[in-house]
Amino acid sequence: QVQVVESGGGLVQAGGSLRLSCAASGTISSIADMGWYRVVPGKERELVATISNAGKSTYADSVKGRFAISRDNAKNTMYMQMNSLKPDDTAVYYCNMRIYGSRYISSTYWGQGTQVTVSS
Repeated sequence: QVQVVESGGGLVQAGGSLRLSCAASGTISSIADMGWYRVVPGKERELVATISNAGKSTYADSVKGRFAISRDNAKNTMYMQMNSLKPDDTAVYYCNMRIYGSRYISSTYWGQGTQVTVSS
């Protein structure tokens, strides 16, 4: 069984920084792609950033130059450093991982969500 747990959200003033973490535990052979999404009530879920198992990252235009995604494969953990935060970044952030429990079988797992609130 696999668990994915997020941490690091909170309340911050505009221009401030936060670091989100997402840690997987359990029966894990390897982790392929990882990503961060965010949800604002009344809006569609937005893909914020992704990182491949080789470390290649992609970002939504709205966060390029401000957010940085990274991963520590030895710890089965993903991070997102969020700098120069804006009120528009306020959302619930979810992490997503494609995890191989055995060599050939993978499943997609979601974190529980963490609230990020940026005050103006």
